[in-house]
Amino acid sequence: EEVGLVGYLAAVSRKLEEPLAVLIQSSSAAGKSSLMEAVLAFVPEEEKVKYSAMTGQALFYMGDADLKHKVLAVVEEEGASRAAYALKLLQSEGELTIASTGKNPHTGKLETHEYHVEGPTQLFLTTTASELDEELLNRCLVLTVDEEQAQTQAIHQLQRRRRTLEELLEKRQREAVLKLHQNAQRLLRPLAVVNPFALQLTFPDGRTRARRDFPKYLTLISSIALLHQYQRPVKTAQSAAGTVEYIEATADDVAVANRLAAAVLGRSVDELPPQTRRLLHQVQALASKRATDEKTPVQAVHFSRRELREALGWRNSQLALHLARLVDFELLHTQRAPGRGGVLVYGLHAGVEATAPVLKGLAEVGLPGTGTTSNFPGGAGTFRPPSGGLPGVGAGRKTAGDDSAFASGLELSGATARALPP
Repeated sequence: EEVGLVGYLAAVSRKLEEPLAVLIQSSSAAGKSSLMEAVLAFVPEEEKVKYSAMTGQALFYMGDADLKHKVLAVVEEEGASRAAYALKLLQSEGELTIASTGKNPHTGKLETHEYHVEGPTQLFLTTTASELDEELLNRCLVLTVDEEQAQTQAIHQLQRRRRTLEELLEKRQREAVLKLHQNAQRLLRPLAVVNPFALQLTFPDGRTRARRDFPKYLTLISSIALLHQYQRPVKTAQSAAGTVEYIEATADDVAVANRLAAAVLGRSVDELPPQTRRLLHQVQALASKRATDEKTPVQAVHFSRRELREALGWRNSQLALHLARLVDFELLHTQRAPGRGGVLVYGLHAGVEATAPVLKGLAEVGLPGTGTTSNFPGGAGTFRPPSGGLPGVGAGRKTAGDDSAFASGLELSGATARALPP
C-alpha cells in the first residue's frame, strides 16, 4: 500500500516546482511495469508522456512546454540510459537548454540555434538492474515490488478472477473509477505549498546522500498538501513581484509523510539493494530453521549455492550475484566444505541482522488529527470538486460523463491509493 501511494503522490508532485522522481526496481517479472501502469492510469492522458526508449538528444529538441508539469515515464531504465545526462539535468535544473548549429533556410549559412525545454517534470522509471548509476539513484525515490511467495499467490488468484464473468462486469466499473480520478487530477492546479513546521523537521544526517534525500521527504509532505488543495484555504502574500498564492501543510500531512518515508526512504540508511536484502532475510530464516531442527548454532549452518537455489527458487545467475554482494559486505562468509568435494558453502557471520535499517529521527510536529488528512488513506478526507464541471478543461476533452460525474457535488474518497487497479 505504501509503495502504491507514494507512486501516486509522486505523480501529483508534477504540479510542484521540484517534483519527485521515481525509480521502481525489482527482478524480472515481479510486476514493476504493472505498478507504474497502475499509477499512470490515474493521470490524465494530456498530462503524461510515455516512451519505451529515448535517444541521447531527444529531450533537448522537444517543444518549450511539452513536458511542463507533466509525468515523463520510460518503461525501462536501459531505454533511458542514452538520455541519462539530460534526465538528470531536467531533474536537477528543472529545464534543459542546448545550443545547436543549423542552416538558415533563407541564406543557407550555418547558424547557432538555441533550444529550450521547460520543466518541472516528474520522472517515472523502472529497472531490473541491481547496480545503478549513483547519480541517478540519488535523485530518485527507489520503490520496490513485493516478491514474496504470498504476493505471487495473490497475483495468481487475481489472474484466475480475470477469466470470470464477475471480473468482466467489474472492468467497466473500474474504467469509470479511473475516469473519475483523472477528472479529479485535472482539477489540481500548480500552487505553492508553505510548510509552517519546516524548521522543526529533522532527518538523519550521517551520510552525504541525505542532502538529496531530505528534499525528497519535504516534497513528499508538499505533495500530500497539494493533493488536498480543495480542503485548504488558499492564502495570498504580497511581494515585490506581485501576489503569491499558496496553501499550508498541516501536522497531519507531516504524520502521513513520516509513515511513508519510513517505508520508502530506507535506502538512505541501507547500502544493500532491495533484492540483496531480501536474499539475506531468506538465508537467515533458512539457517534459523535448520539450526532449530539440528539443534546447532546458526553460525554453524552452511549452505551450498545449489541448496539455496533449490530451497529459495532463485535463478543461478541471480543468486550468484547477490551472494557475492553479501560476501563483499561481510554479512556472509564462505568456506570449502570438508567431505563434500571441496564445494563452496555459505554461512552467516555472527550478529548479522537481516532486517533492513529503519529510517529514524523524523520529528512529529503539531497536533495530528486537526487537519484533513488524519485518515489518509482510507478515511474521512474527501475531495470536493467545485461545482460547474471541469475548470480549464477544453471542449475537446470534455465528455458526456464529465457533467454527470461532477454536477451533483460528488465526493471522492481520500483513499486514492486503494483504488489502484489490481
